[in-house]
Amino acid sequence: MWTYHPDLLAGPVPRYTSYPTAAQFSDAVGADAMLERIDQIAQGTPVSLYLHIPYCHDICWYCGCNTGAANRSHRLAAYVDALEQEIATTAQRLGGRGHITRIAFGGGSPNSLPLVDFVRLLQQVIRCFDARDAQISVELDPRRLDRAWIDAIGVMGVGRVNLGVQTFTPAVQARIGRIQPLDMVERAMERFSRIGIAVGFDLMYGLPGQSLDDLAATLEATVRMVPARIALFGYAHMPGLLPRQRRIDASALPDMEERFAMAALGHAQFLAAGYLPIGFDHFALPGDSMAQAARRGGLRRNFQGFTDDDAGVLIGMGASAISAFPDLLVQNEKAAGAYRDRMATGQAGACRGVIRTPDDQARGRVIELLLCRGEAHVGTLPLPDLSRFEELGLLHRQGSHVTLHPTALPYARAIASTFDAYLEPREQRFSHAV
Repeated sequence: MWTYHPDLLAGPVPRYTSYPTAAQFSDAVGADAMLERIDQIAQGTPVSLYLHIPYCHDICWYCGCNTGAANRSHRLAAYVDALEQEIATTAQRLGGRGHITRIAFGGGSPNSLPLVDFVRLLQQVIRCFDARDAQISVELDPRRLDRAWIDAIGVMGVGRVNLGVQTFTPAVQARIGRIQPLDMVERAMERFSRIGIAVGFDLMYGLPGQSLDDLAATLEATVRMVPARIALFGYAHMPGLLPRQRRIDASALPDMEERFAMAALGHAQFLAAGYLPIGFDHFALPGDSMAQAARRGGLRRNFQGFTDDDAGVLIGMGASAISAFPDLLVQNEKAAGAYRDRMATGQAGACRGVIRTPDDQARGRVIELLLCRGEAHVGTLPLPDLSRFEELGLLHRQGSHVTLHPTALPYARAIASTFDAYLEPREQRFSHAV
């Protein structure tokens, strides 16, 4: 059982999908740094690719992703042309040296594109990077998913999809601008199961008007469909940074104690159904590769969240996509129009980032280990004040080795943040830990 300690949850903290976080990116680091790192990739180095589709047919009010309305066919076509250009030039720069192990399409919603354009992009990636043996995954919006899309994904060799579900409670769906009937998702799951594609669900708690009973019903419906992976995220209400969230009634949001109870309910309910906890907000069936990676200590964390991807290089393509190298994090131009302009003039997409110093890399590794394995050897880093967490029995420290107690899961991000050299008190651009 988890114990509620409100003082440990009072301050917003990053999700630590990178360290340093994007808050430390600047335009002093950009295309030149990225191209230099690509040139340094050795023959056979494992490389993952991420392709961002910044469009959705329906913009959900809660969403914090970089996405816009897919309501103009010429704009989508121009974006596909630009992304094809970046794929070709990046592959040419890499020169066949890297071994492409994974290809992930995210967004937005990749299925906001016409199916023919998605197939065209995937074929372009596989051909240009010679990535025929790569694992392929795609994020999908169930509201825009028909049999033709599902069957085409199967034929193209996609092995895993992730469905944005969020909640099955109709009244809560109406409050967040995402109407998505349960039977719509059930039909998609049945089809994916029939053709052997593994499915993950994204769910949310802390939504406006959402009760514990609402969440429990969504969790029960989810378990019945047996997705291989589940992410249960806490809704982050930041209307000052995300204007679309101003449509959400803040007075209807659960308070912090209710959010904590929801996170605890999700953890208990999924464990009772046979799922294994992955970090602090993911779950996977025991036979899933992510659960296997967690058991052997191979779980990682990157811009897509918890992952079993162990590639040391991630190349992001498309507007706002982020690339990661051991000593560099760099992001493409965020605005789709400006991104298209960069591609049209032969520029690289990357325009802002940060060089990871040795201290950054050491701190980033400790943060990642705490979140992924629940323990870390601090090494020569200065040990932060962990006394409050120790007093509450949430962690144990022996010398420079820190081990989290299983009951520390809801506080893992708060504990990891003590190793963050950049985090300012009462930082307002991050979400709460629960």
